Amino acid sequence: MKNLEITNRKAAHLYHLHQSFEAGIELTGSEVKSVKEGNANLSDAYCVVEGREVWLRNMHISEYKQSQDREFDPKRPRRLLLNRQEIRKIARKIAEKGFALIPYRIYQSDRGFIKLEVYVASGKKAFDKRETLREKDEKRDLERDFKHRI
Repeated sequence: MKNLEITNRKAAHLYHLHQSFEAGIELTGSEVKSVKEGNANLSDAYCVVEGREVWLRNMHISEYKQSQDREFDPKRPRRLLLNRQEIRKIARKIAEKGFALIPYRIYQSDRGFIKLEVYVASGKKAFDKRETLREKDEKRDLERDFKHRI
């Protein structure tokens, strides 16, 4: 079994990630096979709370090559499987100004299910992004210096 992990690398750069939730995704059979091959993209995806349900919008899943599905829509809305308390908690948080629900990572659980890690996040300002990049560069320089000393 191959270790599946697809991340939204832009999310950590654009948002302050506060609280994480693990959600299942309602997928068709051919979508599951395609995701397990690594053919999914989270870069433009976002989550919306509608009533008592949470929906994942704009996530691209490529069509599975051996699929016979003629009505395949790669960016169709997909329902996230969360329990009621989690949905209420998320809805309360994102009702506050400046918070959003961001999909961060797709992975395969120990039991073989496709899971999505979502975060309640707030947007970073331009100076926050520069600070994050500066810290990342400093860390890389320190690691490089440490390797050369050994």
